[in-house]
Amino acid sequence: MGIEKNNNNKNMVNYSRNKNNQKNYGKSIHSKNRTGYQSGKKFFNSNSKRNSSRINYKRNQRVEENKPLPSVKVSFLGGLNEIGKNITLFECENEIIVIDCGMAFPDGEMLGVDLVIPDFTYLIQNKDRVKAILLTHGHEDHIGGLPYLLTEMSVPIYGTPLTLGLVENKLKEHSLLKQTELRTLKAGESVKIGNTTAEFIHVNHSIPDAVGIALHTPAGTIVHTGDFKIDCTPISGGMIDLSRFARLGDEGVLALMSDSTNASREGYTPTEHTVYDSFKNLFQKAEKQRIIIATFASNVNRVQQIINCAKKFGRKVAFSGRSMINYMNVASNLGYLDIPENIIIDIDRIPQYPPEQIVLVTTGSQGEPMSALSRMAFSDHRKITVGAGDFIIISANPIPGNERSVGNVVDELLKKGCKVVYESMYEVHVSGHACAEEHKILTSLVKPKYFIPVHGEQKHLRKSQDIAVSLGIDRKNTFIADIGTTLELNRDYIKELPKVPAGKVFVDGFGVGDVGSIVLRDRKHLAQDGLIIIVASLDVYDGHVISGPDIVSRGFVYVRESEELMADVKRTALSVLDDCCERNVHEWGVIKNRIKDDVSKVISGKTGRSPMILPILMEV
Repeated sequence: MGIEKNNNNKNMVNYSRNKNNQKNYGKSIHSKNRTGYQSGKKFFNSNSKRNSSRINYKRNQRVEENKPLPSVKVSFLGGLNEIGKNITLFECENEIIVIDCGMAFPDGEMLGVDLVIPDFTYLIQNKDRVKAILLTHGHEDHIGGLPYLLTEMSVPIYGTPLTLGLVENKLKEHSLLKQTELRTLKAGESVKIGNTTAEFIHVNHSIPDAVGIALHTPAGTIVHTGDFKIDCTPISGGMIDLSRFARLGDEGVLALMSDSTNASREGYTPTEHTVYDSFKNLFQKAEKQRIIIATFASNVNRVQQIINCAKKFGRKVAFSGRSMINYMNVASNLGYLDIPENIIIDIDRIPQYPPEQIVLVTTGSQGEPMSALSRMAFSDHRKITVGAGDFIIISANPIPGNERSVGNVVDELLKKGCKVVYESMYEVHVSGHACAEEHKILTSLVKPKYFIPVHGEQKHLRKSQDIAVSLGIDRKNTFIADIGTTLELNRDYIKELPKVPAGKVFVDGFGVGDVGSIVLRDRKHLAQDGLIIIVASLDVYDGHVISGPDIVSRGFVYVRESEELMADVKRTALSVLDDCCERNVHEWGVIKNRIKDDVSKVISGKTGRSPMILPILMEV
């Protein structure tokens, strides 16, 4: 009995010990981490396994809850509140991916400027983190800035075959091709770039091989539409891949960045086929006249329709304009143009054919001063003279800001007796950008959490935002950005961060960035009011006038008809010089400023004008 009692007591002690060890199992786990988990090992049973799993799950859950959500930063260096210069940066886990790198054409205030590119300061400062540049399509406002960026850094460039063909041509001109890695990616394909997967999605636009891009980042999927429209009967390439956009929407999209250019236009953008019907009607109207068609050099589908019409009406096709010839060579070599045999002739062979057998396709649809059509209009083209026998079609709408230039070209052509068809007279142009209803379709399919309109002026961005809100997206989840804006996105919030350096850099000849606001201000001043130069020689010892002042006028008045005014200017300048000599003033800056002030008062009082006044003083 005593033995049994002792055994029972022993069993009770062991039970109690096991029970206490199970209660303190978490301490055994802790002990394992420190000592190899020896002390708690002999008490390990099925119940303790379940307890261990539950404890580890809760601990991991607490770690996950405390760990910050992955975010992606989006910075805009161009393409907002303007047309052109499109470039967007995506930063995730210390890696940067760039979508597009475009340029813009100068407006009327940018005197002497050849083109405008983004400010690449932020990219250059962080060039070691830039992993790739992805291109949506081959228009200049999306690829034109590449040569100027690639002189500062080397980075792989991904694009579709036609886009890279056009980029290759551009880089050859700037001697940058050998040092640049071009990687072809077709619509429907993906590539892993660092911690992000980039996917190309086929879209319709006014150039073949255009794509939207889905960036699958650790923070979520961001869809950038690029330039797009929904064309059910495109000339080439098939309809936009709406099914892929829909699948992305079902999988979950963090943000949609949508082309907003035509969002303010109701309805749908017409199909490109409507232009072919208009061309046929116009070719019939032209009868015995030579046909000249101005269009964008990059609009390969438009040129294909012109070639098709020329074949139908028994005409030969010639090209004029360097960019037009370059684009057509690239498109033809890559198989994006179907050219019938013997239909293309050199521009030098045009005189060998009667006018009714010729179609000349040229640049200049935007009235650019140096374009082929402008030179024809102002009788400055070396090979083509236009007149009453010409039927001219401008197959493009003016880009905002170019209306006056286009109007001037049209006026000059009409003065020469040409028949001119322009703007929307005969539906000779359709846009490559989506109208309001197309925006509704795409946004509804993608179902983004955040919506950010891009590629447009303020009125376009606002209208695109309104469309998204009308589809049920909370307005607080939409954002209208500006150049330099940086946003941080994750599944919990969208917020604005401090801006990055951004703006406009002017290219003038070989100079990049050496023309700024002060130079443009001076050019504008010279253009509006002209220049007066005042030259005088002063004694090196006492500062008295040895010769002069001589007055030179450029762009202000005709000197021979304004002798009295020039004499007043000379007397005023001489009076200032004599006064400074008497007062023993020898600081040239002070003397020049007094000359500018006193002469400006005289001129303004007599003419009401304010020319630039430039004193030049020399010591003898």
